[in-house]
Amino acid sequence: MDNFLDKFFFRSRNLDYISQNLINLTNQTPVKRIFEVLNNYSESSEVRYVGGCVRKIIKKEIVDDIDLATNLKPGEVCDALRKQNINYYETGIEHGTITAIIDDYKYEITSLRKDVSTDGRHAKVEFSSDWKEDAARRDFSINSIYSDKDGNLFDPYNGKKDLESGNINFIGDSENRIREDYLRILRYVRFFINYSNQSHDLNIIKKIKKNIGGVSKLSSERLLDEFKKLTRSNAFLKLFKDKTSLELIEIIFPQLKNLENLKKLNSHAINNLSKVDFIFLLSLLIIDGTDNTDYFLYKFNISKKDQKRLKSIDFFYKENVSIKNFNEKNFNKIFYYNGRQTVLDIINYKLFISSKVEKKLLKLIEIYKDKVIPALPIDANTLMSKYNIPEGKMLGNKLKLIEEMWVQNNFQISDKKIQKIIKS
Repeated sequence: MDNFLDKFFFRSRNLDYISQNLINLTNQTPVKRIFEVLNNYSESSEVRYVGGCVRKIIKKEIVDDIDLATNLKPGEVCDALRKQNINYYETGIEHGTITAIIDDYKYEITSLRKDVSTDGRHAKVEFSSDWKEDAARRDFSINSIYSDKDGNLFDPYNGKKDLESGNINFIGDSENRIREDYLRILRYVRFFINYSNQSHDLNIIKKIKKNIGGVSKLSSERLLDEFKKLTRSNAFLKLFKDKTSLELIEIIFPQLKNLENLKKLNSHAINNLSKVDFIFLLSLLIIDGTDNTDYFLYKFNISKKDQKRLKSIDFFYKENVSIKNFNEKNFNKIFYYNGRQTVLDIINYKLFISSKVEKKLLKLIEIYKDKVIPALPIDANTLMSKYNIPEGKMLGNKLKLIEEMWVQNNFQISDKKIQKIIKS
């Protein structure tokens, strides 16, 4: 009976752009196979699009990931995929999520759930077969829109209407939803700057500020991942035109001391901000000539490789560096000893924070973006055989001096200069 009522009271058939593009998404990507496999697993099994991909199609945005919901339990999802030789891994099976992989595409498939208990950070869930029950546990109406493979929407909380009217509405009592998972404060900001064309509901902001201390319960990984989603969204720069949203971000991330600087980017920075990677964007926000970068790296767990990038930029700008020092001769040493990424990061950082677009910086980027680190044209064996230098400390010192001269001279060195170093 519930499924029968769903078709009449909670589904809406869209014969327009939304429906057609959901059908195209099914037919033009490998997700079609996921639908075939899970829908045919049993007489009652069903899988639907959910969340971001549906929301983005409604708003005519590019769909860059596909999330799915199913009334099958996680073990049944694994069984169905395994029988059809579809690769998968258990992303978070305790919370019902399996990631299927087809042709290098990844699809997160989450079983319908209901919350048993929450503590502001984690939820204990039970798996369900009730679509309305799963929708009721979601945070915002615009995140609780489902669709089958043929573009039929299941929208029990009028998320489509809220999207079209620019309203960001919590499902149920907003304070309860926030206390269930404090990450929803950050999600509210992301959805608001991307989809709202209304003023903030002052009652919601009051409840957010009342509970914002709960963010301290969240892991640094979850916080940073959600902030990354915010920075990657099309409307990120709108954050700096919304005083309330910006204030919330500043409270949650006090380490982002340079947020205000993004209000006054030069034309190059504005045009290229969406192209830079997240770690470089972080450098623009945290590096300020103090120990703030070290504090950020202490608070947030990021990879050693990314830590090295941030530390390299930070170290360079702790010196009183003049634009006059930005030349190929000075950067060759950094390029040779630290690599292309470090050089490009340092130059781009200066380019982005400058009040005007420095043409000499653009030229340097062109020089180094494809430049290959050369190999020193002489080695220890050559010095030993050609110049009769015995193996030992002196050999190492001579080779180091030659290398330094070669780097300083744009990776060129004559035999005459080598001989001079040998004799000195």
